[in-house]
Amino acid sequence: MPFLTEPEPERGAVLPVMPGISRIVAANPGPMTYYGTNTYLIDTPDGIAVLDPGPEGHPEHVEAILRATGPNVALILVSHTHHDHVGAVPALQQATGAPTVGFRESGSDAFAADIKLADGDKIAGMTAIHTPGHASDHLCLALPARDGTAVLFSADHVMSWSTSVVSPPDGVMADYFASLRRLLERNDDAFLPGHGPLLPEPRNLVREMLTHRVMREQAIQRKLADGPAGTYVLMDTLYSQVHPRLRRAAERNVLAHLLKLESEGKVRREGEMWAAA
Repeated sequence: MPFLTEPEPERGAVLPVMPGISRIVAANPGPMTYYGTNTYLIDTPDGIAVLDPGPEGHPEHVEAILRATGPNVALILVSHTHHDHVGAVPALQQATGAPTVGFRESGSDAFAADIKLADGDKIAGMTAIHTPGHASDHLCLALPARDGTAVLFSADHVMSWSTSVVSPPDGVMADYFASLRRLLERNDDAFLPGHGPLLPEPRNLVREMLTHRVMREQAIQRKLADGPAGTYVLMDTLYSQVHPRLRRAAERNVLAHLLKLESEGKVRREGEMWAAA
């Protein structure tokens, strides 16, 4: 797939993205987060909206956000409740008093948004699009065109540098497929993901992601046609070249695919093993 790379961003710096939008990249690099979580600063009619304040345990990142925004934070937006996006919310809210905004049904007992959004709701000139799959409470936010560019904040649903992990039970592969197809119906010019650089012409990558997932499912079914297998064996077969640090995540993806195929009557469980239906 045509993934993008970028030089390691300057830590604590406000990096312009396009008019009215900038980002600060948290210092939480890793195999699942690339160079770190993107915190977006968005000029809105209500003031500055901060999208995804980043992980807990990084006070320097919160300080960088506050240096950039001063007292002008109007909203704290949360794309989904994975810790690398929501962990710094309490510190930022304590410093600013700004209300939090997220999906109406939180995926975490530790976070409940002050302003709860449903699919299609509008906030500060943006439209919420519920895109479950990577997380049950995942929201993308659509921003009307600025300088001719319609932008979607795609968070972890579609990233420019990697595919997303779908880890049950909160991650559901059938939902992920449906959410990808939903984005294909849109006409956004660019995606701004939760990790990595801006993604131009995003539907090309979305199509390839869907094709990639379908091929994974076909490969799982071919392997099970040879006899029952467990998730580890299937992962070891399908992801033989994956980095050792990503093998656990790859196994979770395999399980998510199996659960989807089971719901479709294409595979069945045999204790700890899976078999062709």
